[in-house]
Amino acid sequence: MKTVPFILAFISIVSLHAQVQQLTLLDHWKDADIPGSALYNNAYNEVWGFAVNNHEYAVIGSTLGTHIFDITDPSNIFLREFFEGATASTEIIHRDYHDYKGYLYAVSDEGESTLQIIDISGLPESIELVYDDDDLLNRVHNIFIDTTAAKLYACAAKGGDSAYKAVKIYSLEDPLDPIKIGQYGSIEGNSFGHVHDAFVENDTAFFNTGGDGLFVIDFSGDDPALIDRFSALDYPQAGYNHSGWPTEDMEYYYFADETHNTSMKTIKTNNFSSLEIMGTFDAGKESQYSIPHNQIVHCGFLYVSYYYEGIQIFDLNDPENPTNVFEYQTSNIAPRESYEGAWGVYPFLPSGNIIVSDMQEGLFIFQGLNTDCSPISSLKNVEVKPLKIYPNPANTTFSIESDVLFDHVELYAVDGSLILSIKGNNNTFLIPPSLNAGMYFLKATKDDQSYQSRLVITP
Repeated sequence: MKTVPFILAFISIVSLHAQVQQLTLLDHWKDADIPGSALYNNAYNEVWGFAVNNHEYAVIGSTLGTHIFDITDPSNIFLREFFEGATASTEIIHRDYHDYKGYLYAVSDEGESTLQIIDISGLPESIELVYDDDDLLNRVHNIFIDTTAAKLYACAAKGGDSAYKAVKIYSLEDPLDPIKIGQYGSIEGNSFGHVHDAFVENDTAFFNTGGDGLFVIDFSGDDPALIDRFSALDYPQAGYNHSGWPTEDMEYYYFADETHNTSMKTIKTNNFSSLEIMGTFDAGKESQYSIPHNQIVHCGFLYVSYYYEGIQIFDLNDPENPTNVFEYQTSNIAPRESYEGAWGVYPFLPSGNIIVSDMQEGLFIFQGLNTDCSPISSLKNVEVKPLKIYPNPANTTFSIESDVLFDHVELYAVDGSLILSIKGNNNTFLIPPSLNAGMYFLKATKDDQSYQSRLVITP
């Protein structure tokens, strides 16, 4: 392992907690006839989403199989298709999904399972299960597709020509004919017995390996190369290294340990020359059983399915100090030493709407933060430049760092409605005491040029 600066080993950078706003629920589905698993009583598990031919769809796994909903009208969702799993029983805890080039790939980590490939390209008219076999994969915990390299990563995979490997990699040059191109349990002498989850882009892989920590690996060459790794001794509040997601520019990576009463962690990648732990943050809950699960970064926000805490969304305007800005409690189960509540989240739909799965309560559709990452409708189809605001979060005043002098700015709520105009000079503005704490979008204009940024206001 590289020598990594670690002066924050015992310092927790807890996320700033403004007045966290409630997401708007658009629709909810639950089927009381679906049995819960024998271990955690979870009828439901992973969630995914995709858009085809101007229709949007939500995918949720259950103990019985895969449910695909048309959510184009998010206030009136309906089941478009159901595909039974090879094992459909209370033995099932976990299924996982990813789509690529008009196909949805589905796996499960329990029972006599299979790899299923579903042709979704003909929706809304047709949908078809075109592959259902265990000749390549039997039981798999998670899958991730590097769409830039046409490779499927099967994590903790059984089946095919080997009983088990921590990760197996398949070429998807032909999406209907996956070809295995590698399988690994170690890189350059560094062993990992289990890859629980992965994120891969342009052949750069983040492997969450449970008790073996975090591995970052370059798969672009003939032989994979270790970029860096963090064992459980290399970062604070280490536990079972579960999952994570980088920012779009790959400059930061956020991950969680699936261990009760542990926080999420921030890594600065430094262009992958020297990975650096920056600190920890959490949802600000007092329960000793608070536990994050899955994370996704999209459009400057970190979306976290947080088990008992429901869905939690963090503003990454300051990437080293995530700010908790939105939430929704999907479950009423009191926190305890178990795994219940919000399991997965998917925020990538063109509409911006957010899909969340809850282990006991099913599928939730929430109003999103808009397709262009800003709900300010008046800025659509206009070239917008970013603003740098400090401090952010702010309490009484804030300043804009710019060579342009603005004599007033406008604040918009997350639904796009204008809240107020603030007048000032020298690019420093007073925040009215009557303004509620929370997240806003700030817009400034000068000479027909628009500027914008998110602004979090604290109590």
